[in-house]
Order: sequence, then C-alpha cells, then structure tokens
Amino acid sequence: MAVLAIDQGTTSTRALRIDDAGAASLTHAIRHRQSYPAPGRVEHDAAELLRNVRQCIDDNADVTAVGIDNQGESCVAWNGDTGEPVCPVIVWQDDRTRDVVERLSARGAGDAVMARAGLPLDSYFSASKLGWILEHVEQAASLARSGKLRLGTTDAFFLDRLCGRYVTDITTASRTSLLNLETGKWDEELCRLFGVPAELLPEVVPSTGELGSVRCDGRSIPLRASIVDQQAALYGHGCRQAGDAKITFGTGAFALTLTGHEAFRAPEQGLLPTVAWQRAGERPEYALDGGVYSAGAAIEWARSLGLFTDYDEINEFTGSRAIDRDLVFVPALTGLACPHWDRRAAGLWLGLSPDTTRRDLVQSILEGIAFRAAEVIRTMDRFIRVADTVSIDGGVAVNPYFCQCLADITGKRIRVNAFSELTALGTAALAGADVSSVVAGNEITVYEPRRAMDAFVERFDEAVTRAGGWRGHEASSG
Repeated sequence: MAVLAIDQGTTSTRALRIDDAGAASLTHAIRHRQSYPAPGRVEHDAAELLRNVRQCIDDNADVTAVGIDNQGESCVAWNGDTGEPVCPVIVWQDDRTRDVVERLSARGAGDAVMARAGLPLDSYFSASKLGWILEHVEQAASLARSGKLRLGTTDAFFLDRLCGRYVTDITTASRTSLLNLETGKWDEELCRLFGVPAELLPEVVPSTGELGSVRCDGRSIPLRASIVDQQAALYGHGCRQAGDAKITFGTGAFALTLTGHEAFRAPEQGLLPTVAWQRAGERPEYALDGGVYSAGAAIEWARSLGLFTDYDEINEFTGSRAIDRDLVFVPALTGLACPHWDRRAAGLWLGLSPDTTRRDLVQSILEGIAFRAAEVIRTMDRFIRVADTVSIDGGVAVNPYFCQCLADITGKRIRVNAFSELTALGTAALAGADVSSVVAGNEITVYEPRRAMDAFVERFDEAVTRAGGWRGHEASSG
C-alpha cells in the first residue's frame, strides 16, 4: 500500500511517500511566504498553504491513502459556502492577543482555563486568536451572523476544502484552549470566555480512521490520519511507552513525553497535558508538552545579523564553552514558554566584553538553546521519569557541538536519527503505512554525557531570571 504523508509546517509543506515496498522518498518540499505585518504578528496565506498541500496530492495521485499533519495552534476563518479564506492564517508564533490574554488573567480566568483545558492563558494557543478574528474581521463577523462562517485551526480548513468534512482531530483541538481535556469535546464555558461560539467550530474526531476522501485524477483517495506535527513527530520517533520523549528543533523546540492513557496535570511545573494521538475506536493517549519559542529562529536571526554564513562554520568550537567564560545567551526572542510562560521575557546576552567575537556569540546561542531545551526535560523529569535516552530531530540536531552540549546538560543520551523526515514518517505510520524498512535502515548517532553541568545550569537559570518580564515596562522618570 503506497501512502502519502503531508507535513504542513511553519515554513514549508513536505510530502513523504512510502511505496508498496516500504521505501521512503521525499517528493516535495515547498516553502511558503512568511508575513510579519506588524510587531508581534505572524501570518500565512491560507490559499497558498492549501495549494501546496493540493500539489503534493496531485503529484502522487496513485497512492492508496493520505495523512496530513498540521502546525497545531495556527488558525483561520473561511466562508462555508465558497471555501474562501476571509483572513490570513494567524500563526502559532503570533502574539497580537497578548493584551486580551492579560485582561483575562487579571479577571482570574487562568484557573478555569487550566482546570478545563489543561493549558495556561497564553496567546500561543488558538482560542484568543479565534476570538480576535470574530472581533476584528468584519467579513468573519458577518458570515457568523448568517451561519456561514467556518472557524478553526488549519487542519479543519484543509479537511473541509479537500474532503468536504468540517472536522478537526483531537490532538489539534487539545491545543486550542477550547477543548475540555476530560470530555474530549468543546467546552461551553471556555468558548464563552474567549468569545468563540462552539457552534462555529468543527466536529472533533480521532486522529486516525476514515476521515474523508480526496478527489484526485478521477480517483477518491482516503484520508486516514490528521494530527498536530509535534505529535506526529513523537510517533515517528518510535515513542510508545510512558516516559519516552522526543524534542523537535525547528523554529522553536518542542518536547513531548508520553504519559499513557491518563492526562497528567503539572501546572506548577509549567507543563501542559496534551493528547498525543487517538486511534479510531480507542482511548486517547496523552503526553506532557513543553516548548521553547526560539530555537532555529534564534540561529537564523544570528545568521541574518552576519554572525556566520554557512552552517558548517558552527559545527564545532575549539577551547572552552562560552558559558565557561561567563558568556550566556537566553533565547527569549519571542518570550519564554515552559516552565515560565512569560511573553514579556526578552532575548538577553550576559557577559559581553571587548574581546567577544562573532563566533563566541554564535556559540553562546547554541548553548542557550540547549540549556533551555534541557530545562524543559529537567522539568518533565521531576514529574514523570523521562527515559535515559531522548530522541531529537530538526535543523540544529545535525550540529555535533549542540548535540553534545544537550547530552551534557541533560545528563541523558541524545539519540539523533539520520532520517530527517520523522514528522512525516509518524503521519505515514498513523495513516497505515508499513514504515518498518525505513526504521530498520535508519542510521543512529548517540551522544553520551561527558561532563557534569550542574553548576552551569544554575548560572543559566540566573540569566533566565534576568531576562524575564523585560518587555512592556514604561520608563520611569526621576
């Protein structure tokens, strides 16, 4: 059975084909435009994303099944009659609703959101963005009044346009702050809180099953998996038992640890319970989630500043580490996620001196990302025993210096897969593909901890504290 897995991510749409013999091939990697219309705002063109997804399917019209993973918290509104988007996709990185969230927090709404959705009040999640669309996009409000508006995360838009089914999978719904984590249904109180009528939202369905069919080249191709990209990556890494963990390093860094059939809550640790996946006819599997907002984004930023040109330049550094020389970078360019949840935190260098070089700065950035990812794993480890080996993937996972830093700071073996399309591989497996040949042929590199870093962890934690709450303070006069 040939299966096509489409990984619709933050920067590109990628298509992985698993053929009848179990061989994998990447057939498409289509980048899309990133729009930053104002400070704190990040948008995509919904029609462009759909075209890219459609192209992946059209060029693989002979497959027997399709699976799609999505960006998670990114959302959009569209006309239910015509299918046309009425606004850009508001991307998960977008922080336009920070003031809304802070007002809700001041009213004491955070406890209700945590109790019902298992999530903190944060503009990272979809609920406040969906409410913003209804309040600020006149065409959306008009369509809502006439009963023609469709409103949801990007997966719902894709499935509606491709399959004619207005549905969202439970993993994506669990990232909105509108789903009741206990019932697996939209929560009326949360919907009222964020100003998002439940009747406008798509039906919540399992991550696998007969989710609809896509017409292509005169055929109907069944769509058998729909899931958040990070959960797809968790599955692609082979995580199946409680305590199994992975970190995906993309624009941000996203750590997930499986917890089994129970949704563990650890708000005091800044960890988020989330649905890992739900197979058709089965109970949901849950995970703990922890994120770092800026990972690859921080490295790209450094490159844009001219701190380095080619990635090969930053694969190794001679001599001591930056933190040994008291040079620290906190990668809080768009705030701090787990365990701080501080959108007002700002990126910070400490320890600069006249002899600090560009290479020193880049070295400190790599270390800072590793320290922040390790902080998330350390937080998880206090709550549920994380396995001794953590699997990682994504752009910076190919950097040996970074990987060794991560192993030393976490005190865990770091497992790096040579096969880079693990998100799409997980989606393919959930859609029914036999991926055993791909897994068996995957080359693995393991980084063992070499150096105790406890003292430096404390030093970095001090820097994180100094970065906290920086943005938005008015200058005082004296």
